[in-house]
Amino acid sequence: MKVEALQYGDRKVYTVASFNHGVADWLSRLPTIWVEGEVTELRRNPRWQSVFFTLKDPNDGACLGVTIARSRFDALRLELSDGERVHAFGRPELFEAKGDFRMRALSIERYGLGDHLAALERLKKKLAAEGVFERKRPLPFLPHRIGLVTGNDAAAKRDVLATITMRFPPARIVVAETYVQGPFAATAMIEALRDVCSAPEVDVIVLARGGGSFEDLLPFSDERLVRAVAGCPVPVVSAVGHEQDTPLCDLAADARASTPTAAARLVVPDATELLSRLDRSRSSLARGARGVLERRRQRLVTEHDRLRRAPALAVERKRARLEHAAGRLRALSPRATLQRGYAIVRARDEIVRSPESVSAGDPIDVEVAEGRFGARVE
Repeated sequence: MKVEALQYGDRKVYTVASFNHGVADWLSRLPTIWVEGEVTELRRNPRWQSVFFTLKDPNDGACLGVTIARSRFDALRLELSDGERVHAFGRPELFEAKGDFRMRALSIERYGLGDHLAALERLKKKLAAEGVFERKRPLPFLPHRIGLVTGNDAAAKRDVLATITMRFPPARIVVAETYVQGPFAATAMIEALRDVCSAPEVDVIVLARGGGSFEDLLPFSDERLVRAVAGCPVPVVSAVGHEQDTPLCDLAADARASTPTAAARLVVPDATELLSRLDRSRSSLARGARGVLERRRQRLVTEHDRLRRAPALAVERKRARLEHAAGRLRALSPRATLQRGYAIVRARDEIVRSPESVSAGDPIDVEVAEGRFGARVE
């Protein structure tokens, strides 16, 4: 569309469409630039092709409308919210139909993000070199008392309490509400940790906060808080932000949970599952006890039978031994020899063992199996 003026005598007059088109054409020739401001009036709808928000100068309140393609905004994964300071890269443009001046953004970065990330990386290497992230203590299976450090009226607090109560109703919890965002958050959380640790019977602590922007989670990477978590006398479970967020206190804690709900699952067992395991163990023990009793009963029955048979067996063995001895005695008895046809000859009441012991005419006494008779030597 060519911008042409209408001629009224010596006066050139532009229509609104021509004027807007001319200004838009001139603006399109300007180079791309970076603009800094706070995000306000962020509007996004899945059916819209663009995302709309306003950049506000925090010093004097000047405002600039900004649009960015929804696909490009989603690809940045910034999860922006009102009040965040950003740098927007783009060029000015004019929406000709309504004469709206705005900035067409091509990219968005959080203000100072690069400096913060570099500082956190340096701190992370320093603490790792000192061994701050090395201590990992096991969590108690059944904690006597659970400490919870979280924000006031926070969704994270509700999630942790609801999950612990649902999984293990007898659990006792001491809650310390504190700042979890802003310049005083780190100091406040350190004090809350100290107070919870001093409470009686607390043997595990959950440090919880829901999701938030990078700047919102910065207190959880504060060096003072990280060292306090690492030096806590009881195990600490860190549940800060979403799964993709990794503040430094996650590395210093004894265990890290992706969400506050996951942290609650870590610190207490499921009572239903625990009771089921106890029932299975009880049944197993009962079967084992019955098996042992049955084996002992069978052993007693066997021993009883052996004891009952023992006297008869002993008598039988003694009888057999006696018969054996009697047989040997019978075999060795002179009577048994006489029964086989032998005789015992005596002379002068002495047994004759040699012919030279008697002389012709000597009387002798002969004993045989059925009796005895006298005889004379010839």
